[in-house]
Amino acid sequence: MTSDNTAAPSGAAPRVIGLDASLTGTGIASSIGWCTIVGRAGVTNLPLADRDRAIVNLARGVLDTVGTPDLAVIEAPAYSRSGGGAHERSGLWWRVVRHLLAQGVPVAEVAPTQRCRYATGKGQALKTAVVDAVARRWPQYVTGGNDNLADAVVLCAMGADHLGYPIATVPATHRAALDRITWPEFSESPPESPPESLPTTSRRSG
Repeated sequence: MTSDNTAAPSGAAPRVIGLDASLTGTGIASSIGWCTIVGRAGVTNLPLADRDRAIVNLARGVLDTVGTPDLAVIEAPAYSRSGGGAHERSGLWWRVVRHLLAQGVPVAEVAPTQRCRYATGKGQALKTAVVDAVARRWPQYVTGGNDNLADAVVLCAMGADHLGYPIATVPATHRAALDRITWPEFSESPPESPPESLPTTSRRSG
C-alpha cells in the first residue's frame, strides 16, 4: 500500500481518496489502486481522556495514510444508524474533514443512498450487494469482503468519475448519483486559521 502524500503532477490523473469513517475500521481507498483499514476496537468503552486520545490517534492514522490527494470523498454521517459510538464516530469524522480542508484538500461528502446508487443502481442496497458490485466492477481493489473497504472504493470511484477519470465505466443510471452531490470548488484556498494540531504519532512510511 502506498500513501498519497503528494499532489498529482500537471497532466497526470488526479489522485482521489475515498473515506468511510469508522472507529473500528475506517475504509480508505485510493484512485491509484490500493485500499486499507485504519481503526481500533473498544474506543467507546474507554474513560473520557483515553477516548479523546484514541480518537485523535485514529484521526492521525487516517490523515497519515491519506496524505494530500487532489480530492477526498467521504461518506456523510448516517444519523439513523443503530448501535453505539455515533458520538465518537462524529468526532473522528470532523477531525479528519477539518484537517483535510486546512491542508487545502477539496472534500466532498456523499450520502449513503448515493453511494449505493453509484455501486448498484439502487439507492437502498444491502452491504453485501455493494461488496459484490465492487468485486465485479473494480476487481483491482482487494477488499476481502469488508464493507467499509468496499464503500471507500465506491466513494473513490465516484470522485474520480466526477473529475473525468473514471476507474471503470458504470451505467448512466448509476452515474446519475454524481448529480446529487455538492462537489467542492477546486479554486478555494485553505482557511486562514489552521486547526489545532493533532498530537504527533509515528508516521506511516507507506
